Amino acid sequence: MSLEGATSQQRRGKRIAMSPEEVDAFLLDARTCRVSTVGADGAPHTSALWFVWDGTALWLNSVVRSQRWTDLARDPRVSVLIDAGHDFGELHGVELTGRVEVVGEVPRTGDPAAADLLTTPEKLFGDKYANGKFFYDGGHAWLKLVPERVVSWDFRKMRRG
Repeated sequence: MSLEGATSQQRRGKRIAMSPEEVDAFLLDARTCRVSTVGADGAPHTSALWFVWDGTALWLNSVVRSQRWTDLARDPRVSVLIDAGHDFGELHGVELTGRVEVVGEVPRTGDPAAADLLTTPEKLFGDKYANGKFFYDGGHAWLKLVPERVVSWDFRKMRRG
């Protein structure tokens, strides 16, 4: 994992923080995140979304006619939460915060001009969610988050000693 420039603010203590390798493995495996944006009235808006992680950035394939897209077009600040676990002692997760940038065409239709920019996230997305093939539907576009801040926790570490 290369999070150069990202700060780590462990509110829950370094003892249960994930290592960079653990964060990488977790983000590569997890499928659903919760994306929080700032609405026009200042209220938070949170929605679930599939994502891919390339080792440096989180890529979100978002519907362009959504509240999330509208919020981020106005204010690119975002907080993304990815977590897992059922019982308290199993809870683990990562919070990434920063500013998203739009990459490629809006909406994405497969224009070859954007192909170089999107080869990696579209391959990762196709492999993770669609049996190796990424589909363009004309209703989604790519958002890229290079985290400015990363917070992680793994309550399973409390049981290990």
